[in-house]
Amino acid sequence: MSTTSTGLGEPRGPRFTSPDLAAGRPADVPVPAGVPGPAGVPGPAGTGPAGVPGPDAGPVPAGADRRWPRLLLAGLAVVAVSAGAGGAAGHLAASDAPDDRVPGAAAPPSPAPSGTAGAVPSDLVTAAARALPGVVSVQVRRGGSGSSGSGFVIDDRGHIVTNDHVVAGGGTISVVGQDGRRLTARLVGRDPGSDIAVLRVGAAGRLPALPLAAAGQTRVGEPVLAVGSPLGLSGTVTAGIVSALDRPVRLGGGARQTAVQTDSSINPGNSGGPLVNARGEVVGVNTAIATLEGGGNIGIGFAIPIERAARVAAGIIERG
Repeated sequence: MSTTSTGLGEPRGPRFTSPDLAAGRPADVPVPAGVPGPAGVPGPAGTGPAGVPGPDAGPVPAGADRRWPRLLLAGLAVVAVSAGAGGAAGHLAASDAPDDRVPGAAAPPSPAPSGTAGAVPSDLVTAAARALPGVVSVQVRRGGSGSSGSGFVIDDRGHIVTNDHVVAGGGTISVVGQDGRRLTARLVGRDPGSDIAVLRVGAAGRLPALPLAAAGQTRVGEPVLAVGSPLGLSGTVTAGIVSALDRPVRLGGGARQTAVQTDSSINPGNSGGPLVNARGEVVGVNTAIATLEGGGNIGIGFAIPIERAARVAAGIIERG
């Protein structure tokens, strides 16, 4: 089973441990063969959904209904959503000059003309306008290859939060702001266990910091926006809701952690970007998506809760 989508680059990142959906089911679900694990190492062979009775298969044997969730989950994997060299190739071909406008970069958002918002809730339009100036495309070059992801400014000193798996391969790091400027960034530090890394840009290129949501205030069902650079398309915003809180997944190749689950469309290149609420406050750091065989985004994404991400980032900054 492969999670690679043609033209998107190869998703790289953590394995996924599903919550136990069947009574007595061990918590760790095998990762299907070919699903990339940490550092690109394929996971162990797993059982796919083959053999699940279809509508014309006749009577279902006793106990088969209990096996169905297990068979389905064996075909489910979560991969990090940074773009590899293939997905970022066009975007990484932009100018290397610091503080230059990048050709083709998204222009700063313009106020929507009165009466043209249609069915789009005005609070989400406002939230997008607040968040976009503080979100960057993170680009890493190493030799003839590279990777890309997203990030956001967390304070007024130029610190930018992203995912560790975006920068873990090393290389020259630059960020592109919503205004099109390319800025050289320095890696302050990484925390692979939480999949958080912190970058910093110089004083001349500092961008506005995004406000962070208060701990414990995020609610299931509230509208959210995933902001970032999927497939190198900077300044992209997708809308959805908070689908679940405290969802146990394994992120960054470390121990199981709880995550914010969302149905906002998250794709390769979104890694490290913010998940923001209708007030423009960051509620999480977009990190991974669930995929089934042969598919990309299926409407299940995961974000590191902002209170945890901010705590880890603060520790990195203090040590760095």
